[in-house]
Amino acid sequence: MSLFASPRFLSRVMAADAVSCAATGALQLIFGTALARWTGLPAPLLLATGAFLLAYAGAAAWMASRALPPRRLIGLVVAGNFGWAVACIGLLAVAGGSIAAPGWAWVLAQALVVVVLAELQWMGLRHARATGPRALAA
Repeated sequence: MSLFASPRFLSRVMAADAVSCAATGALQLIFGTALARWTGLPAPLLLATGAFLLAYAGAAAWMASRALPPRRLIGLVVAGNFGWAVACIGLLAVAGGSIAAPGWAWVLAQALVVVVLAELQWMGLRHARATGPRALAA
């Protein structure tokens, strides 16, 4: 059985998304001021996105816990993850000159992670469509 054929694949990817967002959000909220100094990113941006990431992590964890992950919501997650990556690149394009090298790394790492997660989520959704609702059953 291929990795993508696993009936729990999509749930596991959503769980990984939840964990990565919870970790990033917590770091940005707890160490927002220090991260702002180190990265050159605005503290309000780090705090606002940190709060958003924690809220999103809760929603992603809920999706991961479902016996049948909600396909339409996960479709929105895929679009949102790609949107987050585009926003990261846009931030660097607009304000890159004022962002320190660690800030570039922080933003690019987020963009890379969400693109990988979005692609895995998309593959999981495509497989679920091809095999029907049983592909999403636990």
